[in-house]
Amino acid sequence: MINYCSIGKLVATFGVGGELILRHELGKKTALKGLETLYLEDRKEELLPYFIESARAKTDQELYIKLENIDTKEAAQKLVQKQVWLEEAAFHQYAGKSAPISLLGFHIIDNGTDIGEILEVIEQPHQVLCRIDLDGKEALIPIHQETLQKIDQHKKQVLVELPDGLLDIFR
Repeated sequence: MINYCSIGKLVATFGVGGELILRHELGKKTALKGLETLYLEDRKEELLPYFIESARAKTDQELYIKLENIDTKEAAQKLVQKQVWLEEAAFHQYAGKSAPISLLGFHIIDNGTDIGEILEVIEQPHQVLCRIDLDGKEALIPIHQETLQKIDQHKKQVLVELPDGLLDIFR
């Protein structure tokens, strides 16, 4: 089974030829060079493949992208606000190592106990929230300088020391 990772969403059209602006959270300026396919969420939990005709970097968080068979501004407008997904292998190839989104798939270790795999990363101004499945329920774990001890890239672990009682809120 192929896993997919959300990298951002299409936020606007550009020009009249069907080009779009993709706002991503990959943590570095990129033109997704070499990437042939990305996936758009058509309906809830239903991803459709789109082939990339061209892409070029705009800023550290945005890029211009032209998708195959999307040749008019009107056709492109129908895709605005759609979430953009990559296959997990491609995601890890393009995500910056220090970008919070690169923590997807890591396990959160609280005082030596594995409390779950990071399923989603939500960036906020002063902290990062990591969504995990804790005993069958969704839990949002804050990662900031007071809770974070270490990120072990080799073992794919985020070592934290969470405040007493925090996990009880989600149970």
